[in-house]
Amino acid sequence: MKKISDKQKRRLRRKVHIRKSISGTAACPRMTVYRSNKNLYVQVIDDVAGHTLTSASSLETDFRPLKCNVSDAEKLGTVIGERLKEKNIETVKFDRNGYLFHGIVKSVADGARKTGIKF
Repeated sequence: MKKISDKQKRRLRRKVHIRKSISGTAACPRMTVYRSNKNLYVQVIDDVAGHTLTSASSLETDFRPLKCNVSDAEKLGTVIGERLKEKNIETVKFDRNGYLFHGIVKSVADGARKTGIKF
């Protein structure tokens, strides 16, 4: 059990370090990714107003068959990119939430980039 708690502490330390420098505004909001063992969540947040502008997760009824893997993460990234395009948001700041930028987190970013969102 000690190994799991150490891993969580390292992730939390990285998360705090990242959040010191990243803050979202209405013009350039923050896109954050959270992944659990079963599901994947993506939110676009305006930190100045304290509101979530849009979100997508694998728990939504349309995306129930999606799992927390690389190929499905890219599909969820394209969905969040399309929702951002509907709200006329072109650029975001990508918050990896303390996770390393590879695998699932990178797939979400690549999926959003395919729709034309700039980081």
